[in-house]
Amino acid sequence: EVQLVESGGGLVQPGGSLRLSCAASGFTFSSYAMSWVRQAPGKGLEWVSAINAGGGSGSTSYVDSVKGRFTISRDNAKNTVYLQMNSLNPEDTAVYYCAADPQFRGSTPDVRYWGQGTQVTVSS
Repeated sequence: EVQLVESGGGLVQPGGSLRLSCAASGFTFSSYAMSWVRQAPGKGLEWVSAINAGGGSGSTSYVDSVKGRFTISRDNAKNTVYLQMNSLNPEDTAVYYCAADPQFRGSTPDVRYWGQGTQVTVSS
């Protein structure tokens, strides 16, 4: 059974940081590109970041609004992808989902598997 399980969400003050994790099982994680996608209250899905299967230098991409603040990374030995989020602001409030795609397509993933999501709330 394929599973993507996100964790690390919560309530944080503006300017704070969170680190999201997504633990994968049931498929060959190291062969899949991984993305983080978010959905703010009352809005549609927004792609946030992606990393290719190998995860090496130059293998990541970000939506402009998070560049310089968020960092995606992965540990294929642990079947886990991370999203380090710094300098958070209220506009980052959303449910964050991890998503798996057999190919690295940058900002337009063709998602094969979705996680269940983790809530991130940025508020004072």
